[in-house]
Amino acid sequence: MDFLPIKRALLSVTDKTGLKEFAEFLHSQGVELVSTGGTMKFLQEAGLPVTSVESVTGFPEILNGRVKTLHPKIHGGILADKDNPKHMETLAEHKITPFDLVCVNLYDFATALQKKLPVRDMVEEIDIGGPCLMRATAKNFHSMLILPDPKFYIEAMDLIKNDKGVNLAFRKNMAAKTFQITSQYDAMISLYLEGVAV
Repeated sequence: MDFLPIKRALLSVTDKTGLKEFAEFLHSQGVELVSTGGTMKFLQEAGLPVTSVESVTGFPEILNGRVKTLHPKIHGGILADKDNPKHMETLAEHKITPFDLVCVNLYDFATALQKKLPVRDMVEEIDIGGPCLMRATAKNFHSMLILPDPKFYIEAMDLIKNDKGVNLAFRKNMAAKTFQITSQYDAMISLYLEGVAV
């Protein structure tokens, strides 16, 4: 689709710079906010209505938060091609509501590196759900908008105000930025693991 209306957003960020203002803007535009963990608490404390990921999936966070968003009711709603009637029929069949926007940034592994934590502690700083959400949304840029960094919020807000929705060129650009970020993140982790004793 050339223009994507934003009706439902998943917000899950480590860097909360500008998040309150961005989430307030989304709410003012009638966008449903879905979130988890610290981001959800942050949004609730800001007085915003937010739907928990747990209530979407019908399954609690488990393994000390290692598994939260890794669920078909999340990733199905992200990866469905909205131009493909069969995809939309599948969502309806399984009672999955599609997302339009995913706003995610990753655990701060670079800062964790500076702390020189033991390996067992360092691996807990490796984000799994975040890169999965980011890559899934970026792959499906024809039907989704990914925002991988707070610096893109202002431009996104200007586009979301458009009655027709967010244009494809911006969504494709955000997808490219996202794959750059996740590849750099993976490279940093790889270098760390190659150099650390176990």
